[in-house]
Amino acid sequence: MPESIAAQVAALQDQLAAHAPAEALRPFAEEQAALAVTPVPAAVPAPGTPLPDADLLDGHGEPTTLTAARGGAPAVLVFYRGAWCPYCNLTLRTYEERVRPALDARGVRLLAVSPQRPDGSLTAAETNALTFTVLSDPGNKLAAALGILTESAPAASEAQRALGIDVAAANADGTGAIPMPTTVVLDAEGVVRWIDVHPDYTTRTEPEALVEAVDRHLGSVSG
Repeated sequence: MPESIAAQVAALQDQLAAHAPAEALRPFAEEQAALAVTPVPAAVPAPGTPLPDADLLDGHGEPTTLTAARGGAPAVLVFYRGAWCPYCNLTLRTYEERVRPALDARGVRLLAVSPQRPDGSLTAAETNALTFTVLSDPGNKLAAALGILTESAPAASEAQRALGIDVAAANADGTGAIPMPTTVVLDAEGVVRWIDVHPDYTTRTEPEALVEAVDRHLGSVSG
């Protein structure tokens, strides 16, 4: 049976603990402990809510929109923090291997969205050998529409910078705002049919749960 994202995350954390000083990892552990008990934001829209269109950029900096990226098809949107996030890269690779083929067979687009600059989107796609569309959402317009915007805790941000990670510099708008990892199932009209928000960025929607949600909320879709 394929390894779950949760199991891969646990292995990643063991690896990080073996190669980094405990003091360097403490701010992240404290942030994760707080996020583990953070509720899903009340502003997250209920199923049945249309998601507004947004101006986006592809990995080469070319303008597009959510509507154009969907191409009239239903879609799964995957909001991730950036190419600098190891948990995001792990998840994107897993979705490439175990979600994209299932969605292709159902005529459903798979789109990944982050607030980073287009070169970051291109890095995420190339590093993880992704064949689905990876887009930049400058200014987090889509994430704001879904009510899933957040920022790293100050101590965690400082620890990130010590490791050479500057989220604001990576983001297209120069801020530290990032989306909570979230998966959204949209129907062909761009209406939210299912949404799974993870305030704790070390947890993600498992592939089987995502494909099950598509089948349950979109029914039979053909390409």
